[in-house]
Amino acid sequence: MYKRLPLLLLLLCSTLWGTAQARVIPGDERTNQYFPLLQDKRIAIFSNHTGMIGDKHLLDVLLENHFNVTAIFSPEHGFRGQADAGEHVNSSVDPQTGVPILSLYDGKLGKPSAASMQKFDLLIVDIQDVGLRYYTYYASMCRLMDACAEHGKQMLILDRPNPNGHYVDGPILDMKHKSAVGWLPIPTVHGMTLGELALMVNGEGWLPGGRTCDVTVIPCLNYTHQTEYRLPIPPSPNLPDMKSVYLYASLCYFEATPVSLGRGTDLPFQVYGHPRMTGYDYTFTPRSRPGAKNPPQRDKLCHGVNLSTLDEAGLRTKGIDLSYLIDAYRNLGLGDKFFTSFFEKLMGVSYVRRMIEEGKGADEIEATWQDDVARFKAQRKPYLLYNE
Repeated sequence: MYKRLPLLLLLLCSTLWGTAQARVIPGDERTNQYFPLLQDKRIAIFSNHTGMIGDKHLLDVLLENHFNVTAIFSPEHGFRGQADAGEHVNSSVDPQTGVPILSLYDGKLGKPSAASMQKFDLLIVDIQDVGLRYYTYYASMCRLMDACAEHGKQMLILDRPNPNGHYVDGPILDMKHKSAVGWLPIPTVHGMTLGELALMVNGEGWLPGGRTCDVTVIPCLNYTHQTEYRLPIPPSPNLPDMKSVYLYASLCYFEATPVSLGRGTDLPFQVYGHPRMTGYDYTFTPRSRPGAKNPPQRDKLCHGVNLSTLDEAGLRTKGIDLSYLIDAYRNLGLGDKFFTSFFEKLMGVSYVRRMIEEGKGADEIEATWQDDVARFKAQRKPYLLYNE
């Protein structure tokens, strides 16, 4: 028996080592890979409150290591991640470090000025995306890629896992609907990291004028597209937990209707309802709060559905579910007045509104974009950094 102990200990150590190795390591933690690239460079960062290395922000880590950080570019929701969706965010100065903050979001996606592009030599991207076409962080990155290409600047992407990176779903954007919530000809759920997406933008020639950005990606370790990655920090005020992140692909379309999706409650992107919806036991009342200062149906009692009780693992594998949208559409009986023009920008195509109004069911509508999904998965394959 005692002769077997060394073998058992070896197996135990191997198991523990394998478990330790399995922790996903985002690109920003791999400082030995990118610190040498920063020597003698004026550095700008595109980041927000999610750009953390352990318990320190990337900005602080860079300054502690005596790198010359000259500017911060901030996305929608601001550098500290507290602004409402679509809220104008002013440029300012980070009070903790004195580094200038240059806002890329003033209610629409902005492109950096020529003057701001002269402030740095290399731009670091370290921000947590959620992998959906209408989540604007990737679009801000694309605008920065274009500016860097135009002004001869380098971009360094410290890659992060995509919490919705395990699947592809939704129609490919018809570019006649291009907007701040739909910037590239990709499906609603593209299943790529920002690093992979940047490589695809270059490879597919999606920057204006055929420009190419000088991009280097520091990949994550121990990550594949099937890895279940739980976000350590909420990426924006109304995506507070993993259920909201998983339901986001299905509920965001309510932004283009009178129906509340829970902004101004404790369950944003986990409930939906309206004061005139009938036949539901669940009720909620949206209130003004930080991150949702003037939510739809503010201070009105809404009747509807609570999805927060659904199993999280089931939500992760569910994909886009239009049945919630169709349920509210049929219940309210508003016809085409149910939708605003913003709907096509979110959906990315024109035919979904028509099919809903024709009485088609969720499964029938969702089947129409399966060719888009297959085509995109083949198109993106050369740019993937992680196993599918």
